[in-house]
Amino acid sequence: MQFGLDFSHERDLEIEELARRVLAYYPNADMAMLRKAYFFAQKCHIGQKRSSGEDYFIHPVNVAAALVKLNMDMDSVISGLLHDVVEDCDIHPDLIEKEFSKNIANIVIGLTKISKIKFRNKEESQAENFRKMIVAMAKDLRVIIVKLADRMHNMRTLQYISDEKQKKIAQETLDIYVPLASRLGINSVKAELEDLCLRFLKPEVYYKLAEKVAMKKEDREKYIRDTVAVIKDNLISYSMDAEVTGRSKHFYSIYKKMISRGVDFEQIQDVLAFRIQVNNITECYKGLGIIHSSFTPIPGRFKDYIAIPKLNGYQSLHTTVIGPAAERIEIQIRTHEMEEVAETGVAAHWKYKEGVSGKNVTKLAWVQELLEFNKNVDSNSEFMNVVKNDLDMGGIYVFTPKGEVLELRHSATPLDFAYAVHSEVGNHCVGAKVNGKIVPLRYKLKSGDSVEVLTSKTQTPSKDWLNIVKTSKAKTKIKQWLQKVEREHSRDVGEDLLEKTLRLFSTSVKTLKKSEAWNDILKGCNLQSDEELFIGVGAGKITTQHILSFAPTLQKKGTEEGPEIIEQKIDEISTYSQKLTDAVKKKAHRDNAVIVDGMDDLVVRIAKCCSPIPGDPIVGHITRGRGITVHTVSCDRVEMHDAERTINVTWNEEFKFKHPVNIRVITHDRPGMLSQISNAINKLNINIRTAIAKSLPDRKGSFLFEVEVKDFSELLRITSALESLEEVISVSRI
Repeated sequence: MQFGLDFSHERDLEIEELARRVLAYYPNADMAMLRKAYFFAQKCHIGQKRSSGEDYFIHPVNVAAALVKLNMDMDSVISGLLHDVVEDCDIHPDLIEKEFSKNIANIVIGLTKISKIKFRNKEESQAENFRKMIVAMAKDLRVIIVKLADRMHNMRTLQYISDEKQKKIAQETLDIYVPLASRLGINSVKAELEDLCLRFLKPEVYYKLAEKVAMKKEDREKYIRDTVAVIKDNLISYSMDAEVTGRSKHFYSIYKKMISRGVDFEQIQDVLAFRIQVNNITECYKGLGIIHSSFTPIPGRFKDYIAIPKLNGYQSLHTTVIGPAAERIEIQIRTHEMEEVAETGVAAHWKYKEGVSGKNVTKLAWVQELLEFNKNVDSNSEFMNVVKNDLDMGGIYVFTPKGEVLELRHSATPLDFAYAVHSEVGNHCVGAKVNGKIVPLRYKLKSGDSVEVLTSKTQTPSKDWLNIVKTSKAKTKIKQWLQKVEREHSRDVGEDLLEKTLRLFSTSVKTLKKSEAWNDILKGCNLQSDEELFIGVGAGKITTQHILSFAPTLQKKGTEEGPEIIEQKIDEISTYSQKLTDAVKKKAHRDNAVIVDGMDDLVVRIAKCCSPIPGDPIVGHITRGRGITVHTVSCDRVEMHDAERTINVTWNEEFKFKHPVNIRVITHDRPGMLSQISNAINKLNINIRTAIAKSLPDRKGSFLFEVEVKDFSELLRITSALESLEEVISVSRI
C-alpha cells in the first residue's frame, strides 16, 4: 500500500542486481562500463571498513543504487560508485578520466571538493564553504544529486558514530541538504532525510511517534486497504482506470504539524495520505470531481499545483476530505509523469533511456540566480542567510495584471514582486496595487494576490529598500544600483581631487595622461584604467600622496613654492575636497523643483489644472511672458497646446519643497468622519492646508483636502492609510 521510493540500506547488493535495475529504465546502458566501475571501486576500497564494521565498498554501491532508483544517467551512477576513490584511495582524477570519461571525472572532482567542505560552527567559515558548494553545483547539477544520495546513505548508518557527531551531521543535513533536495524537487530524498534528521536530533520525539504509529499499525493498514478499495470503486463507477495507493505520513511531517498547531499526536487527524495516478491532466480534474462528490472536502484545503506548478516543476492536485469512519485524509491526484517528477525532481530531466544527452538539460533558473548573487555580494554570512532563505522559498503564488503567475517566498513584498518582473520595474517602483487597492511597499503578499506595480521615472532605489525586500534577486539588484551610484559619485570626487592636486604642480589630469608618468601611476597602484584610479581616490582608498610617489618627475615641475607648502596644500585639498564637491552638488538647481532640458534661469510654474508632484510623468509648455508651465503628461490641457511649444522637463531630486495636492474622500455619512480622516493624515506627519466637508443626498460624505507632499510615494501612503479606514468608500486625487 506504500508509495514513494525505498532507499533502505542493502548489505549484499551485487553487480548483476545493480545492472538489472539499470536496464529496467535504461535498456541501452553501457553495462560493460558499469561493471568496470563496480570492480574498479571494489578494488580501490579493498580492506577499508566503515564505522559499522562493514566493508567500505557497501557505501558506494548503496549510493549508486539510490541514483538508480532516481533513474539517473549512467555517468551519475558510475560517479556514485567512484565518488570516494579520489579522497580515500589516492586515485588521481586523470586516471578516472582515462578509464571512464571526462564527465565522470568532473563529477567525482566536484564531489571530492564538496566532501572537503567542513561546516563549522563559525558562521563566516560555513558561509564561505557553502558558496563553494553552490558554485560546484552550478557547473553540473548531477554533482549535488550524487552528493544527496551519498548523504542519505550516510544518514542511514549514522548510529555507529558518537552522539555529538550524529547531531552535528543531522543538523547540517537539515539546514543545507534538505532544502537543496526540496528546491531540486526530489521529494522522496527530502522526506527520507527529514525523518532521519528527526531520528538523530530529537530521538525521544522520533521513537515516541514510531511507537504510537506502530500501536495502531494493523488498524491503520486495514483502514488504508479499505479506503483504497472505496476510492477505486468510486473511480471505476465513472469508468476511470487509476492507480491508488495510501500510507501514513512521514514522521517529520507529523512532527511539523504538532509544532505548528501546538498539539499532541492524538490530536493530529490528517496523518494518512492517498495518491491517485491517472493517464492525463483531464483525468486529474475528473478524478478530483469524483473525490469531492464521494467525500466531504475540507474548506480551504485544496491546492492546484497543476495549473500553477511549483518552481521546482512539481505538479499535483491536493485536497483534504472527510474519508470513511469520519477520518481526515489527504488525497493527491497526478499523472504518471507528474509522479516521476514529484519523486525524482530534477533527476527526471535526464532521459537517457530516450537518448537525450545530459548536456541538453536546462539548468534551473534559481541556480543561475545564486551564481549571480554570489558574484555581487562580498559578505559570506549575508550570502549564507539569503541562500538559505531562497532554498526554503516556495509558499505563495501571485498574479501579474496579465494573469501570469510568479512564485515568491513567504513574507515577500510588492517590491520583491517588482524585481521578479524586471530589474527596471523594481528600480522605479513607487508603490503597488494589490487586488485593485493601493498598498505600501512593505505589504506582505499572499497566495492568489493580483499585483500591479506603480512606477515613476524619477524613482530610484534607496538603502531602506534592503530592509523591505526578502528575495536574493531584489537584494542583489538594489545593491548593484547603490554600488553604481556610489562608484559614479566616487569617480567624480576622485577626479576633482586629483585635478586640484595636479594644479599645484602646474599640470592637469589631461596633460598627465599624455605622459609616461600616467602609466607609471596606474602600474604603481596596480590598476587597469583611469576610472579605477579616480574611484579609488574618491572612495579614500588611494591618497594623492601615494599617487605622487609613483611620479617623482612632478616634484621638479612648475611651482615656486617649497615642498612643505605643497604638502600642506595637498592635505587641505584631501580634507575639504569631498565636502566642497557635495556642497556644489546640493547647491545645483536647489531653487528649482523642475529642471528644464538642463537649462538654468528659466521661470517655471506648476500648472494648477493638474497640480503635478514629483513622481508624476510631466511635460513643459512654453507660455508667452510666463516662462514654462509644467503639466502632467495625462493632463487634458496638454493636448490643447501646440506641439512646437512643448519642452522636455524632469523633476529635480535635490529639491525638497512640499507640493500641494488635492484629494477627495467619499465615505459613509457617519458622525466624526472628518476627525477620523484628519487624524489618519496627521499620523503620517502630513500637513493639511485646507479641508472641506459636506453630506451628499445618498447618505454619503464628501471630503476635499489640500495636503502637502514631497512626492508621489508620499501621496500613495496617504491614499493607502485612508482606504484602510472602515467607513471610507473611495479615495481619489483631483
